[in-house]
Amino acid sequence: MLKGLIGKKIGMTQIFDETGAAVPVTLIEAGPCYVTQVRLPEKEGYAAVQLGFSEAKTKHLTSGELGHLKKSELPPLRFLREFRVKDAGLKAGDKLTVEVFGVGEHVDVVGTSKGKGFAGVVKRYHFAGGPKSHGASDRLRGPGSNGSTTTPGRVYKGSRRPGHMGHERVTSQSLKVVLVDVERNLLGVRGAVPGPRGGLVMIQDARKQ
Repeated sequence: MLKGLIGKKIGMTQIFDETGAAVPVTLIEAGPCYVTQVRLPEKEGYAAVQLGFSEAKTKHLTSGELGHLKKSELPPLRFLREFRVKDAGLKAGDKLTVEVFGVGEHVDVVGTSKGKGFAGVVKRYHFAGGPKSHGASDRLRGPGSNGSTTTPGRVYKGSRRPGHMGHERVTSQSLKVVLVDVERNLLGVRGAVPGPRGGLVMIQDARKQ
């Protein structure tokens, strides 16, 4: 059975465990998701299941997307994502809810981190910055020397420099499921997950148990 869902991050809260300790929890509106396609090795070259999430108006989808969903007699779905799985035992049109996960299990949550814009090396890579005294008035948050003299006489590619920070694919691994609310399609995981409130996330069985 496929243990994977597409969801929307609602926000963070806290619950209290049996010892009375406060546990930080992220709530995710997970599913319901529909199986829109099952990819097979003999046809597509690999095994995967494509899920659809969040019903939308017809005008918000392309004719190609609408035709793809119409094959399985599914409503217009805004988001389509693939989950690599060998034998899911599913067929196009099947519906998945938060019931695929249970309290106590561990999951990986994939999302897009918040965009921070252009950032310097102190914020982006936690550089220490320059000296705070001895006449250093304009190098407090500078990156300092980068590259050598004659050899190599240039800055290596991939060096840590100022630049665009955030807005990239991030995976939070092995988060414990602490809440499953089937009626409200809610999934609660311990800890933080990437992205802003309302951001799209993919929840799947943890690879590192």
